[in-house]
Amino acid sequence: MEVEMKEKNRAALECVKEFLREMSIEAKVEEGVIGDSVAFLIRTDDAALLIGEDGHNLFALNHLLKKIVERKVSLSEAQFMIDVNDYQRRKFDELRDKARMGAQRVRYFKKEVTLEPMSPFERRIVHLALQEYPDIVTESTGAGQERRVVIRPSSI
Repeated sequence: MEVEMKEKNRAALECVKEFLREMSIEAKVEEGVIGDSVAFLIRTDDAALLIGEDGHNLFALNHLLKKIVERKVSLSEAQFMIDVNDYQRRKFDELRDKARMGAQRVRYFKKEVTLEPMSPFERRIVHLALQEYPDIVTESTGAGQERRVVIRPSSI
């Protein structure tokens, strides 16, 4: 099973490299890990183009490349993420820190804290970051673009 995943990851890595070549973007791509997810780490001078404003291009690139890989490698759901010049890694660290600060506020004030709207990936980071806090619970609320995480004491 693990050998099969390594082969699929290698094939996915080649798809990412091919995609960048077709876009005429010079880049170095390697496999890595962000949080608990397989990541393809792209190093390039064209980072602004790939990341876009507030990461919108990178979000779209992740979606597009997953669909391409699913078709080429015959996966039902590709499980990886794309990172460009450590943008996602920094975002991951910032969200984890924000989640922990929210948990500290909840502990101190004994009131729930509602974070700003987030993407599913960002909400997942917050939920995972606070799993290790037995006195804190998290819940996603809202719909669509307004979906956000609420952090509260487990005693409420």
